[in-house]
Amino acid sequence: MRLAAVADPTGRTTAAVLEDGTWRSLPAPDLSTLLRTTPVAHLARLAGGVVEDATPVLPLPTPTKVVCCGLNYGDHIRETGRELPAHPTLFAKYADTLVGPADDIELPRGVDVDWEAELAVVVGAEIRGGDESQARAAIAGYTVANDISIRDWQYRTLQWFQGKAWDRSTPIGPVLVTPDEVDPAAGSTITCRVDGEEVQRASTRTLVFDAAALVAYISTFTVLRPGDIVLTGTPGGVGVARDPQRFLGDGDVVETQIEGIGLLRNTIRLTDH
Repeated sequence: MRLAAVADPTGRTTAAVLEDGTWRSLPAPDLSTLLRTTPVAHLARLAGGVVEDATPVLPLPTPTKVVCCGLNYGDHIRETGRELPAHPTLFAKYADTLVGPADDIELPRGVDVDWEAELAVVVGAEIRGGDESQARAAIAGYTVANDISIRDWQYRTLQWFQGKAWDRSTPIGPVLVTPDEVDPAAGSTITCRVDGEEVQRASTRTLVFDAAALVAYISTFTVLRPGDIVLTGTPGGVGVARDPQRFLGDGDVVETQIEGIGLLRNTIRLTDH
């Protein structure tokens, strides 16, 4: 299944399922609400009327947790001068960081803005202390994300949080694709383009810790609930690791795409306030 939160021409939003190229409404305003109330296996039979002229919007506006993994592709680890990790490198975001698949990303002038194309895992069932088999069963599906990072703030200290949790800086969407339709462990191409120029390309098959491993590991120390999001890390090609370094400017268009899932297209807006 392909699920989304969509808006009609009046701006009304609803969770929806794609059937034969048509979005049909589901009984919730978005996927955060839907997943908290309804198991994924029951969704297909709940499809309602057609949503005319539907536009995908932020699918998961209110996760209780957004947990992110850094340094999870071999080429990105090498470009940062580090060795392969024995355990995932984790940090957190808030729901306030999330924006939709076509939303502008507004940030202040004078900061170093970088791109990070990522596969995002969406939890569909509560899991605490699970193994990888249980974690795999708890995954509702996958979506696309870009962990837009403010590098000068990220590297002010050894902790990354202050460079990763800026409000409305992390686009996700446009759809959630269930595991029966896509298997990132088998290899899906992930790319990032800036103003049409490809800056990242990799396969999700080369993740050091795959989706199930990350969900299981995280569930060891904190419960994950339906609608929670796990970002799996970015491949090589980020701007901060280039020589010379390259950062995003006002008006730059960042496209993030994962084969079999979808495309984000977000414009960077740098402002004086």
